[in-house]
Formats: sequence, C-alpha cells, structure tokens
Amino acid sequence: MLQSAPNSAEARDILSLIHPQTNLVAHLDQGPEIMARGEGVYVFDKSGRRYLECAAGLWCATLGFSSERLAKVAYEQMRTLGYYHNYWHFAHEKSIDLAEQLLKLAPVPMSRVLFHNSGSEANDTAIKLAWYHWNACGQPSRRKIIGRDLGYHGTTIATISASGKPDMQRPFNLPLDGFLQTLPAHYYKFHESGETEEQYSTRLADALELMVLAERPETIAAFIAEPLVGAGGALLPPKTYFDKIQAVLAKYDILFIADEVICAFGRTGNMWGSTTYGLRPDIITCAKALSAGMQPISALLVGSRVYDSMLAQSRKYGNFAHGSTYSGHPVAAAVALEVLKIYDEINILDHVRTVGGYMLDRLDELRSHPLVGDVSGIGLVAGIDLVEDKASRRFFEPAGRIGSMVMQAARERGLLVRVIGDRITLSPPLIITQTEIDIMIREIRLTLDDVQNALK
Repeated sequence: MLQSAPNSAEARDILSLIHPQTNLVAHLDQGPEIMARGEGVYVFDKSGRRYLECAAGLWCATLGFSSERLAKVAYEQMRTLGYYHNYWHFAHEKSIDLAEQLLKLAPVPMSRVLFHNSGSEANDTAIKLAWYHWNACGQPSRRKIIGRDLGYHGTTIATISASGKPDMQRPFNLPLDGFLQTLPAHYYKFHESGETEEQYSTRLADALELMVLAERPETIAAFIAEPLVGAGGALLPPKTYFDKIQAVLAKYDILFIADEVICAFGRTGNMWGSTTYGLRPDIITCAKALSAGMQPISALLVGSRVYDSMLAQSRKYGNFAHGSTYSGHPVAAAVALEVLKIYDEINILDHVRTVGGYMLDRLDELRSHPLVGDVSGIGLVAGIDLVEDKASRRFFEPAGRIGSMVMQAARERGLLVRVIGDRITLSPPLIITQTEIDIMIREIRLTLDDVQNALK
C-alpha cells in the first residue's frame, strides 16, 4: 500500500473512496493524484505542479476549471431559492428560462425539455421515452434499442447496454436483452483496402438494415448514436454516413436518439453536432458543456412526435411517472443559463472554428511520426491513431499498452491527455488559445518521441 502520512489526503482517499474507471487494486498501491485548483485550461496538483488539461476533464470544462462569475451566480441563486422541484405542477423560473433557451437553440424543431443531472440519466430516460412512445402507439413489441460498437451512452443499466463497450458490460452481467450494436464508424481502422469513405458508409448502412430485417422492424424501438463517437475514441463519422443511416431509420419508422452529451454547445464548431452532421433526431440529449462542467445538469429535448405520445399516455394513466429529485435544480439551471450567456458574449463558435482549425493544422504535422497512423478531428475535438505499422494499419498488441505509455509520458511532461485503446483523444477547454495549442502539440510530439525511444 502507498506509504504516506496517516492523515494525508492520499491515505484518507485510499481508505474511503471508490474511484470510477480505476483499477481498484492498483489504487491501493498507487493512490490518488490530488488536484487542488484550476486556472483557465490548467489544473494544479497539491504540490503546485501545473498540467495542461487536454480533455477538459471529462469533455465538460469548456470554460476552464474555475469561474468567479459562475460562482457568484450559484451563490446568489442559493440565497434566493437554493432548491425546489418540478413535480406536481410546481416550477421555478430558472428551469423555465433554461428550457425556453434550449428550444430556441435546438438544431431541429423540438417540443419540450425534460431536465436531469447527468448524460447517463438523460440517455436512460430517452430509452424509456422510446418505449413509452411505442406503447402509446399500440406497438409494445417495439422494445429493441440499436447502438453501435465503440459507442458510449452512460453507465446506467440501460445506457451501458446500449453502448458498444464489452469491458463495461460483462463484469455486470450486461447488456440487457434487446440491446444490439451495429458496426462501428471508424473508417481508418476498419475500412477495406480501396474502400472510400462513402463506400464504407454504404456498407455500414446496409449492415444496419440487415440487422433491422433480421430482428424484424416491428421489434425495433430506437437507434441511438453520438454525432461523433466520444468515449470510443473521438471518431468522426465517414462521409455520407448519417444520410444513409437516417434513410434506413425512416424506411422502418425507427426513432432516432441523438446523444449530444459531448458534442452540444460548440465542441464541433456548431452549437450542436447534429447541425454539423445533418442529424434529424426525435430526441436530443445534452449535458457536460451545458453548465461548462460547473454543475451537474442534463436535458432531453423531445420532438413533437414523442411529446404527443407522452400526452396520450398521460390521458390514459394520469401522471407522467418519471423524474428525479434534483432535475431542473435551480442552482444548476441558473449556472447553465449564465454559461449560455458567456458562450454568446465570447462568440464561442467563431473561436472554436478558428482555434480548432489551427489545432488540426498543427496536428497534421504529427502524421510523419513513426507511431502515428492517422489524425482526424473537427472543431476542438481530435484523435490520433497509434500504430505499429503505417502501411498495413496494424495496431499494437495488446491493445492499450502503448496508450498507457503515452498517458504516463505525457503526464510527466505536464500534459493530461486521454488515450482510449491506442487512440489519443484531444478535447481541450473551448477557451484554449493558439499559444496553448502550440504548447500542447510540442509536448505531444516530445511524448511520442519518449515512447518511441522506450520501445526501441
């Protein structure tokens, strides 16, 4: 076990906390790295060492890691109305204001907003609403949910079942029955020799249609997808992908849930990833950047088709029997409203397009590195595939070993990067500057050199 002072934060952590996505046995020896404060795109550990945070924490710290302005908004709301709920016809103005604002910003016309506290809860509820809708339509056999390999939608029982993450399913006896995954949209890794992006997209759409037919269309409730795959590796959809996928969904009358938990509010250079890639969903979920990570809040934007079914069910059953204690929390809603104001004031979309374009240009310089197979990105999100052999697109075995080496080498250089499998994913705070991007690219190159030398 880690040797440290008995009353140190590290020792108390080991004896008290369970850490998500952490090797619990290794943690007993390794212990935590305690972060003490944030400033802009940087975080500082308790010893004062500074790290450039290249993943915005968990994709969410879009405005950096501290904010006096948002702290004041939260404080004032706590002084006025620190808590109330939206149950049984009760309301407070902050949740109303935020719902109105989200409907104005929606990428396609939406009817109503339902608040929750996390992306997982929002996606879980979206799945429930798909079932609720088809029950209202007199088609209760429509229960199956189709996700994608490498897709990720949360850690509730339903959302992880919809995800294409076997490592997060098997130890918990998941996925649930009726949750399916179609082929992943990772062109670089999975395209066949000579296959164009458009041809690859056609193959994936054909595979989806074959799955629908094999399962029978009258059993399929919804298809859930992120505009770009986030926790599966910051994977961009290949050209024409969503046009072809949505044609299949329309043909068989399958609901489309757009998981915008990562993409919404500027990450791709538009307010929504759905705008960037031409999605026309029935339900949209969002979270993370809604409050810039400063408060736990998420939202579902529900289209008129599904909302009409919700009304039909309420006429039949009475109450909409769903909700959570803190949904639409006034403090979280007040902070989210202020975050949206800040995005508008600083022209966040123009900034992301300009600085994101610069980041992608600089990342292209890494293509010549021996470990780099491919670089792809849009806005302020990008991924770097690490390969053993460029010509054959052969990845390292075992998967994840090189990724772990890169994460550790980067940390030693003062960078916090996330590596998923053997793909470096970059999603820095949206306020990052060109100067800070120069630092990030320089240190990534040096990190790759360090790992290359270690392999030799």
